[in-house]
Amino acid sequence: MERGKEKNMKILQLNTERTYRGGEKQTYYTIIGLLNAEVEVGLVCRKGYPLSKKVKPLLKEYSSKFKVWEVSGFKEEFLTIARIGKNYDLIHAQTGKTHTTAILTKPFHRKRVLYTRRVHFVPSGFLTKLKYKLTDEIVAISQDIKNILCSAGIRCDKVVYSCVYPKEINFKRGEELKRNLGIYNKKIIGTFSAFVPHKDPFTLIKVIEELKRFRKDFVFLHFGEGELREEIEKELLNRNLEDVYKIMGFWEDVEDFFSIFDVFVISSSGEGLGSSILDAFYYEVPVVATSAGGLKEIVNGRGILCPVGDSKSIAKGINKLLENTKLRQKLTKSAKKFVEEECSIEVHTRKYLKIYEEVLKG
Repeated sequence: MERGKEKNMKILQLNTERTYRGGEKQTYYTIIGLLNAEVEVGLVCRKGYPLSKKVKPLLKEYSSKFKVWEVSGFKEEFLTIARIGKNYDLIHAQTGKTHTTAILTKPFHRKRVLYTRRVHFVPSGFLTKLKYKLTDEIVAISQDIKNILCSAGIRCDKVVYSCVYPKEINFKRGEELKRNLGIYNKKIIGTFSAFVPHKDPFTLIKVIEELKRFRKDFVFLHFGEGELREEIEKELLNRNLEDVYKIMGFWEDVEDFFSIFDVFVISSSGEGLGSSILDAFYYEVPVVATSAGGLKEIVNGRGILCPVGDSKSIAKGINKLLENTKLRQKLTKSAKKFVEEECSIEVHTRKYLKIYEEVLKG
């Protein structure tokens, strides 16, 4: 890209989710990267929900380059994108729902649409495939997702990994949490994972139950919310695990707690990539994960990979990392190098700017 061209771009980002999970974090990071590259950015998001609150400070910092439209439902979302889309060069849908809206409103804004696909299931049905056909560019966040799309007959030749946007860790928050929970002289295993089916939280219960059989010096902290939370809480009571398995709920700036983790674990049965693992890599916390979807691409050689649903294997992996200092150091060094070279916000932004330019050239 010729120097200065990106400054003339105007990109509209779409993400109207009510949650603040991996896709919303990556939307936020994409916006920051583009603004730092002096690109004019717009965002359509859900009114009153975490993403809309998260971007508020950016409105002051980048007042001349950044605008936000908050919507309360599909009708307002549709009308807003149809109306303002024409003022931008390209529309970047960050979620499946906004991808649909971007295509439905295309007759009104007449702009090219790019969709970043993060989910791991196979798209099916005539209307879904028509939506993809009408999309000007599809970017997968892992090779695994790209392969899924191609196997379904959907054109996808771009892969851009999620990125890491380092923040200064607030070590005091971690120490305060340990005091509040009464965690003393304990190994701390952690996860940031929603209580939803594809994250497979029931396997995590079995993992902790298995680990408890051969060591007593640990506690597991599960940060997240979701539809299965109540069922998980009941299961923990039934198995008498509430003393070691702590459900923490949703926290702002949850990355601060990497400072107290000895191991980070993900038990997903399906995963596009796993951006929280990239954060763990950056903050040098060793990782145990299943080989679901894109996880095997990033964890292989940088953490311990286990078969999906294999609670014994995951528990053994956690124990191995807790016991083997040299292995921890080897894996975290390799993982940190990977995110610095392949998943920085600068690399992420540069790749998307190149794709935007290619799409606009047609």
